[in-house]
Amino acid sequence: MTTIPAQLLAVLLLILTQSASADIFRPAYLELSQLDSERYSVLWRVPALPDNRRLAARVEFPSNTRTLGEPRSAFLDNAWEERFDIVATGGLIDQQVSINGILGGATDVIVRVERLDGTTQLERLQPSQPVFTVTASPGPGEVAAAYLVLGVEHILGGIDHLLFVLALLLLVGNVRRLILTITAFTVAHSITLVCATLGWVSLPGPPVEAVIALSIVFVAAEVIHEQQGRSSITARSPWIVAFGFGLLHGLGFAGALEEVGLPETAIPVALLMFNVGVEAGQLLFVAGVVGVAALSKRFLPLSSSIVKRTVSYAIGSVAAFWTIERVAAFI
Repeated sequence: MTTIPAQLLAVLLLILTQSASADIFRPAYLELSQLDSERYSVLWRVPALPDNRRLAARVEFPSNTRTLGEPRSAFLDNAWEERFDIVATGGLIDQQVSINGILGGATDVIVRVERLDGTTQLERLQPSQPVFTVTASPGPGEVAAAYLVLGVEHILGGIDHLLFVLALLLLVGNVRRLILTITAFTVAHSITLVCATLGWVSLPGPPVEAVIALSIVFVAAEVIHEQQGRSSITARSPWIVAFGFGLLHGLGFAGALEEVGLPETAIPVALLMFNVGVEAGQLLFVAGVVGVAALSKRFLPLSSSIVKRTVSYAIGSVAAFWTIERVAAFI
């Protein structure tokens, strides 16, 4: 393989841009903090709909559970939030908790259960299966598996991160350049993911998300410039740009991880496995592009130059829209 067929990239772009909403990771969030053997403090947060309307989603606890007092509601950071305490006779271990009102929608739910011993149960519920079972304290293997899956799901659901990788692939001319470019991107966002998650680096999320979108516009423009014969360091050494913007994308990954938090007793394991999951998902995406590319050459006899230019303009246009949308959200 010497190049990635632009025809295949066009198909992938259509799949990735079915929605104009980029990867601003805003799931609903349920946190259960254990107070004693039967009492829990509950935080339930759902993203606001247009006009600040509340998403019609609620938590359904098992029949042995009752609420203590009245829920305390507030509207914060474009989300509706409720706090209340519950008591579960006999405890919640091995009991099922479900979320009603998201079936058929597009909102996932991140669940975090903080146990008395400091361990954490982490779940990601999808509208097709919005139920989970409260479990006893997990071992290191269970923590590792949970954060590995979360990392894979985040990158594969992160349309803007994947579009950035896709734009980089348009710049890459051969396998060696591909390896160098992906490695540089991986190293860079791994550095900032760790630094931001551990609190060594702190930047506000909205500007970071806006610059991430702008980075996609930049790379898409560089693809066009290359086709026009305007040589640049980006075209000659795409790994340099991949590393530079990878630092920003790592901050975006850290923002997603901040949404769910890290278990106090297994921070290194959880952080490592989330990062491994991100890398695994990214490699799956790249492998899918490269693997199907070999087959597409036979079945999509289109002009590679024209399609490549069209795809680049499409990527840049979508990313420009995201940039404007994200900037408008915080100015």
